[in-house]
Amino acid sequence: MFVLGNFIEALAKLLDIGLTIYIWIIIIRALLSWVNPDPYNPIVMFLYRVTEPVLYRVRKLLPFGNMGIDISPIIVILVIVFLQSFLIRSLYQVAMYFK
Repeated sequence: MFVLGNFIEALAKLLDIGLTIYIWIIIIRALLSWVNPDPYNPIVMFLYRVTEPVLYRVRKLLPFGNMGIDISPIIVILVIVFLQSFLIRSLYQVAMYFK
């Protein structure tokens, strides 16, 4: 059973790293929105392509869409931090149960 515990622990670690990278991608995209970068730059296109589906769904759920400030990145980051606190820790505890 220790193999299953090790697998769940490795999965939790990969999820944690992936979520942390996604937080940084959202932060970089938010900072780039302040300077109005070239939209045809490949890096800018990648950042928008990776983050826009998630941010668009959050923007649709917000009741105050025309406020002038886009707070969807903040909400997505808070959700990711919640997932890291709840889901990742739960996976680590399940992995310890199988060890």
